[in-house]
Amino acid sequence: MTTAPSTRPGPGDPHHIGILLFDGVEELDAVGPWEVLSWWTRSYPEDGYTASTFSTDGSAVTCNKGLVISPHHSRDDVPEMAVLLHPGGDTRALSADDEHLEWLRKQRTVVPLLTSVCTGSLVYAKAGLLRERPATTYWNALGGLTENDPTIEVRADDRWVDDGDVVTAAGVSAGIDMALHLVRRLAGPDRAREVRRGIQYDPEPPV
Repeated sequence: MTTAPSTRPGPGDPHHIGILLFDGVEELDAVGPWEVLSWWTRSYPEDGYTASTFSTDGSAVTCNKGLVISPHHSRDDVPEMAVLLHPGGDTRALSADDEHLEWLRKQRTVVPLLTSVCTGSLVYAKAGLLRERPATTYWNALGGLTENDPTIEVRADDRWVDDGDVVTAAGVSAGIDMALHLVRRLAGPDRAREVRRGIQYDPEPPV
């Protein structure tokens, strides 16, 4: 994994983490990081961070495997963000949506830290946000990064790639690891260990 130096918001900066939801989002891409980040922000409010989900218009979304999730906010009323998390899943419609891509380019100018899980990074690539950067995505979609932008340095073997103001994660369950990395980056390694223990995340694959 690649890790950039920690950059924390200042006293007057936003401390909100927004997780984007959309029709076709891969369930664990969004809910895995939500479990980590909500457990952290609710258990340790003294760290000053909050987290919520949002969709374009605030309506419920149907995920890739049929789960229906109702977000907290619309894109217009989500609190000012310190971190934007863009999950993956079926992102073909978003990658072809010029309005969504332009919205992402605007977020690049106002949100200090952009993060993605799985094929969320393909949408970032389509928006031109990964130009000449290292990045990763789901193992079966790695070619999509350079198809969208041949200047991207693909990190095929990394669970996540931290390039300072952009963090990309590999597929599905990798979002949990990336979210714990965000906790470590924003609140320190001791807090990340407490959160990992709190959600009892200690993976030992059975095969």
